[in-house]
Amino acid sequence: MADTASKRPTVLVTRRLPDAVHARLARDYDARLNPEDKLYTKDALIAAAQDVDAIMPCHTEHFTEEVFAKLPERVKIIANFSVGYDHVDVEAAKKHGVIVTNTPEVLSDATAETTILLMLGAARRASEGERLVRSGGWKDWSPAFMVGLGVTGKRLGILGMGRVGQTVADLARAFRMEIHYHNRTRLSPDKEKGAVWHDTLDDMLPHCDFLSLHCNVTAETRGIMNAARFALLPDGAVLANAARGAVIDDDALVDALKSGKLFAAGIDAYNNEPNVDKRLIALDNTFLLPHIGSANRETRDAMGFRALDNLDAYFAGGTPGDRVA
Repeated sequence: MADTASKRPTVLVTRRLPDAVHARLARDYDARLNPEDKLYTKDALIAAAQDVDAIMPCHTEHFTEEVFAKLPERVKIIANFSVGYDHVDVEAAKKHGVIVTNTPEVLSDATAETTILLMLGAARRASEGERLVRSGGWKDWSPAFMVGLGVTGKRLGILGMGRVGQTVADLARAFRMEIHYHNRTRLSPDKEKGAVWHDTLDDMLPHCDFLSLHCNVTAETRGIMNAARFALLPDGAVLANAARGAVIDDDALVDALKSGKLFAAGIDAYNNEPNVDKRLIALDNTFLLPHIGSANRETRDAMGFRALDNLDAYFAGGTPGDRVA
């Protein structure tokens, strides 16, 4: 990087990031930080980007065709602080000559850990139990009290067997779970590790005592878990979603939870978040987290450093390693 601040690229950072990431930004860039962590409106984002060379956003900022059309030509790279990039219209980015990157790999362990937490929390009725203890409503123990479902030895279906899905499978094997998966392509035997591949999602769903979602949001996967697909699950299945809310049809999910088709659901990502569907909040058989799948110190630092590696590569005249557009 250049030695003088005046020659350093200017980077708009849309959210408050970890201190270690801020320190590296301040060292290498003219960084426009957001220490108060205020959410940018569309118009405020466009206005703030008028004199910068790059933007380092999170999934909370949406880059539509309209936004790209109003960005100055000097903005040539958007280095996301996230592995998902469905908040960016990648075709619009290509049209306007803007590079887009994400932060793969570094989130896999944290997101997989959260997925196991969702599965256990939903199956063992953790939200109900904690509310009971905190409210003083727990009065006695009995053999019929707070009975949930076991996880050990059950069948786990994974939709999307990428890095996170494979890590979830590795952790689930500690519970002696039988792994089934649907992916666009079958994994090699060394990555499959004995898991059962299904060439269609519909074929896999009847084999899922637990179903974990790990696919990106695309035109094909948006709302992929609809009423017809929930109907294919065994009665009393458990759903875990640490991917994106948009892969689920909320009406179908609520119906499945109310009918008993689903015993419970553990959810960390929602449609229209943070405005979670009130019907999900009202149900006892939901274990709900506030989109914290990657929220541990090590992972959040690593995400920031990965995004900065992409910026460093671009401004050094190279190609960012995590380019998605």
